[in-house]
Amino acid sequence: MAKLRHIAISVPDPEAAAAFFEKAFGMWRAGDAQRGVYVTDGVINVALLNFKDEPVPGGFPKGYAGIIHFGMWVDDLDADGAKIAAAGGTYLTGRKETNPNVYYEVKYKTPDNIVFDITETGWKGAAKNVVPAAD
Repeated sequence: MAKLRHIAISVPDPEAAAAFFEKAFGMWRAGDAQRGVYVTDGVINVALLNFKDEPVPGGFPKGYAGIIHFGMWVDDLDADGAKIAAAGGTYLTGRKETNPNVYYEVKYKTPDNIVFDITETGWKGAAKNVVPAAD
């Protein structure tokens, strides 16, 4: 079965975006992309790309930055929320539910205004702990 392992994001400054992902989520650089930087958590590859004056693939206009949103499964909403804020992210909406049977997401924005959510409970069908393949 196919598994989500790559997300491409159009950003105005790939280096600044990479620094945010490194600081906020502990990701690291996987290499250089033709138009930017690849970062990873060991399971998911994220391409941070700047298309400059070219149209962004997928029918987006020139200068478009972002995707609709992405999600991060975290260990501690408060601690990770503090890391996000320290890296320049901003809170949008949502809160942790005390009922363990209620699904929730807490939404934030990156410094480039890309919306994402965090949760301690994950998403149906997603696996939090995956052992990366050996190099």
